[in-house]
Amino acid sequence: MEAQPHAVAPADSPPLGTLPVQPLLTAEFDADPGAVYRRLRSMYGPVAPVGLMGVPVWLVLDYREVLEVLKNESQWRRDVRYWRARAQGELPPGWPLLAGYEVRQTMFMDDEEHRAARRTHHAALRPFQDAKSPEGWELRAAVARYADELVALLAAESGRTGFADLGAQYTRPLLLMVTAKLFGCPVELGDELVMDLWRMLDGGPDSGPATGRALAAFTRLAAHRRARPGDDLTSYMMLADPDLTDEQLGRELFMNAVYLNDITGNMVLNTLLEVLRGNATVRRSLSAGQLGETVNRAALANPPVANMCFRFAARDVPLGRFWIRAGDIVSPSSAAAHQDLLAIGSSHMVGSTVSTRAHLGWGAGAHQCPSAARELGGLIVTTAVGRVFDHFIRAELTLPCDQLPWRSGPVVRGLRVLPVRYELSADAAALRTPDARRTPSASPSASHRDENRTRGLLASLRRLMFGGKQDR
Repeated sequence: MEAQPHAVAPADSPPLGTLPVQPLLTAEFDADPGAVYRRLRSMYGPVAPVGLMGVPVWLVLDYREVLEVLKNESQWRRDVRYWRARAQGELPPGWPLLAGYEVRQTMFMDDEEHRAARRTHHAALRPFQDAKSPEGWELRAAVARYADELVALLAAESGRTGFADLGAQYTRPLLLMVTAKLFGCPVELGDELVMDLWRMLDGGPDSGPATGRALAAFTRLAAHRRARPGDDLTSYMMLADPDLTDEQLGRELFMNAVYLNDITGNMVLNTLLEVLRGNATVRRSLSAGQLGETVNRAALANPPVANMCFRFAARDVPLGRFWIRAGDIVSPSSAAAHQDLLAIGSSHMVGSTVSTRAHLGWGAGAHQCPSAARELGGLIVTTAVGRVFDHFIRAELTLPCDQLPWRSGPVVRGLRVLPVRYELSADAAALRTPDARRTPSASPSASHRDENRTRGLLASLRRLMFGGKQDR
């Protein structure tokens, strides 16, 4: 059968570069992105032309169109080399978002190259996915233990009642500790990992150099684990693909750390926020003991990634009211898509248990978060959220919701702080910190080496949480 030619944009359809665009990253967007999405939808429909740091981008707003972009891999590519403006040298010099997309790793690959890289990730993560395996059991126990240790540290430093930032003093250190455990980071890499990932994730004047240092640190970690393999993700990735160089593995670890800390951390904080702000459906699911459902409802109301990673059109195609031309850049907005979905008030999907699984917090399609990683991410989020409500008798926001400071950017919208007034249970106040847990007579073992690493990380975290200055 003769192949059918692909459609070509009509001559009278306006190219992206000729359209007037509204800057996306404005003070209004920082304060109320939902209002910006609604206005853009009323003006343009499901797809809107916007300006992103001086570059025109198609922003996809409606749920159906977002799913189309996420699921049609042959039409919507992740490889930055498909981007026409980049290939033709039309980007502003030093455009700040380009460097991340030029890091050659799984998230920005297509077709068989992408599938092969995902197979490596699945194989490496499989031991941690099984709760009955030694690696899976130990990781699950470590997540719960780290959460308890951070609550104990809060009690030791600030008392059973007081004020805390559940971002800086609980969620972010917890995710950094899990990263160090999962990746097999030795103590000497721990301090650098903590300090530079913190600066990178929060942004600030040192975020660029910090990113370079973090990449270098993960490359060193790959070399370290190649010489001294262990029961960790880094070693298992080398087993799954022995041809990976230290530089390639360092890039994969770097991006996994970004997603583990930023996306999973945002999901923890967003879930806590939706409960604390009084979101009725989220609170009902928590009261019913359905932690997984609580997380799903929070992700639907406030997704951890507002606007997902760019896609690039492989050929001309109609989308919404516009024709997207081959090589155009597209940003699918999960936050706007969720807003669209929740607006369908009469739909049976809204309010049902199954409907909450339609959230895009983990993505969709060929490039969605791998199933093993989603399961582990869900475990971390439910454990982190559950431990807060196990140990805190009371937690109330100390700022009105509309005054909470956000890290608003082209992709992530995450809380900078989650300040609460708290009261800990008597059991929480009696929890032991790592320094109090190990006895001098204890013999060395893998678990004790893990405790040594944890103490090294906690020494850094103490400086950041209680005495150090943070880049904001």
